[in-house]
Amino acid sequence: MSDVKGLQLLSTLGEDGLLTVELVEQTVPAPKGREVLIRMEAAPINPSDLGLLFGPADVENAEYSEGRLVARMPEGAVRAMKARIGEAMPVGNEGAGTVIAAGDAPEAQALLNRRVTCLPGGAYAQYRLVDAGACVALPDHVSAEQGASAFVNPLTSLGFTETMKLEGFTGLVHTAAASNLGQMLVKICQEDGIPLVNIVRSAAQEKILRDLGAQYVLDSTAPDFMPKLIDAIAETKAMLGFDAIGGGTLAGQILTAMEAAASRGAAYSRYGSSTPKKVYIYGALDLGPTVLNRAFGLTWDLAGWLLTPFMAKAGPEIVGRMRARVMDNITTTFASHYKARVPLKDILTREAVLEYNARRTGEKYLILPNG
Repeated sequence: MSDVKGLQLLSTLGEDGLLTVELVEQTVPAPKGREVLIRMEAAPINPSDLGLLFGPADVENAEYSEGRLVARMPEGAVRAMKARIGEAMPVGNEGAGTVIAAGDAPEAQALLNRRVTCLPGGAYAQYRLVDAGACVALPDHVSAEQGASAFVNPLTSLGFTETMKLEGFTGLVHTAAASNLGQMLVKICQEDGIPLVNIVRSAAQEKILRDLGAQYVLDSTAPDFMPKLIDAIAETKAMLGFDAIGGGTLAGQILTAMEAAASRGAAYSRYGSSTPKKVYIYGALDLGPTVLNRAFGLTWDLAGWLLTPFMAKAGPEIVGRMRARVMDNITTTFASHYKARVPLKDILTREAVLEYNARRTGEKYLILPNG
């Protein structure tokens, strides 16, 4: 097969602090060895993708033209991203499509003409050249749209429960819990009998999880949020939290509630409860500082959590089990639901950017690279 040409989305930060995001025609060479050439059919927009795509750039006041936008990046962000200045970075962690050509290695040939889900990086493209090891063949009854989100959210939600087990905890607290990922976590915890305290930000989001059968769903905007959170943690013994918000006071509130729940009925100690309490920050829906009002003694941890390092630490046996579970339940437990589908050629229109970059909980968007 000869080389093919197709559009790819690239994000470049300039020394002048201007971020240029544009669709560029690129030539993709024919696959060799273990490589496969995928005609991309669907790719989700995850929060981690938006971080690379735009970050904190001012897309509201960007200059828009066909297939291109130029936006101002805050000075602090430019300093923090110094290493990427001048580098045209492909965007899109995961997606699905059909293998239209393959190298001569057996593992590549086995995928020829198969629909696959993959984690290629640069998935917002019409064609991607990918190592066969980064692909998983989808069952014939699973569409590209159904298989496009088979990695990031499913493995992250399973990663939370596996982290809980590895670290000796028995229950979880989760924020922004009405998201696609949060809904998967509700189903996983129901299936595995894991106590789960869900924190949302509106009555509408609470209803989404109640309709799924979630027992503990708390609205952080309600005036009685903290006493209800303390009660829920006391009942579930959930002393491990995963926070998608990042900035603001919520992580500290969770630790405070854990402390209050653990201290119920215990003798006073100026050092607080000796029960281990931990919150992982895994998202940045709020880009502001993380604020901790120290009301939770000294037996606590706050850390960051990222899927790739977790998988490296967990090892191939656990990760293999996680991947198998996702593939077995890709249309049920791990099904993703999309608010809208956006053709690749329209991804940089002002209307589309302001919509999917709003990062509203539970509103997931899907890119259609080939229309």
